[in-house]
Amino acid sequence: MAAPRTCGLWSYCGRGLSRAKRNCGLPGLRSSWPWGPLGARLLSQEKRATETHFGFETVSEEEKGGKVYQVFESVAKKYDVMNDMMSLGIHRVWKDLLLRKMHPLPGTQLLDVAGGTGDIAFRFLNYVQAQHQGKQKKQLRAQQNLSWEEIAKKYQNEEDSLGGSLVMVCDINREMLKVGKQKAFDRGYKAGLAWVLGDAEELPFDDDKFDVYTIAFGIRNVTHIDRALQEAHRVLKPGGRFLCLEFSQVNNPLISSFQVIPVLGEVVAGDWKSYQYLVESIRKFPSQEAFKEMIEDAGFQKVTYESLTSGIVAIHSGFKL
Repeated sequence: MAAPRTCGLWSYCGRGLSRAKRNCGLPGLRSSWPWGPLGARLLSQEKRATETHFGFETVSEEEKGGKVYQVFESVAKKYDVMNDMMSLGIHRVWKDLLLRKMHPLPGTQLLDVAGGTGDIAFRFLNYVQAQHQGKQKKQLRAQQNLSWEEIAKKYQNEEDSLGGSLVMVCDINREMLKVGKQKAFDRGYKAGLAWVLGDAEELPFDDDKFDVYTIAFGIRNVTHIDRALQEAHRVLKPGGRFLCLEFSQVNNPLISSFQVIPVLGEVVAGDWKSYQYLVESIRKFPSQEAFKEMIEDAGFQKVTYESLTSGIVAIHSGFKL
């Protein structure tokens, strides 16, 4: 597997983007980098100090970003365990369904936002590798006159087992990225994978760079969802796809099961408040229809949503045409 090398680009953020680009050699990154040494986004003067929700609290927009950052910094190391406990492991099925809906082909350039733990990225790499290997086998079957030695040599000479695919994992939180990078190392993922510290509202990428944009259980934590959607539209190529996996407001008795999440958070992570925020952020998120309208307002077309598990979770998708 000799696709593009894994880049710890995020580790250079506090020292300037130019150095990061020299070290990692990743094209399509914006020349302006909206981050300081602490990795916190500098709010522009244009952004008003209006109020918003932070779970069950009302806070200023300036405060929310820092509070959300602290939540995920606190739970990063226990995040995967908590996801399993909160969903009884069903979150794995939901993420598998997201990949099936995406159906990426070899060569796909994916941007996975708020994907610091790597769940979507690893599934993507597995999926495109399987697709690429299947294509290879078909080509070899079409060449029946090849000897076993020639077939073996053909496999050995295959340098890129992903067919040129790349997944760029972008997350605002350093601790979540650290968890994802460690998981990638432990599982042997090297090729076709890069990590970037970045904000969904101000992505550090040029226009028209990616074939697919994904965000799984992350967009509800963004202060200005409309800006994040506009950024998703900007960085996608014409014809590119937006895919969002998220909880939603529903009138369903099962939603009451979320009350147990803070208790699990206290038991497993020793952090009641962080998981109470996660519960409240689900309740505050727009309904499926309202979120669909927001995606359309950002410029996406052919927007649909597919409800999963009695409507508690949905996959929203759209195209940049």
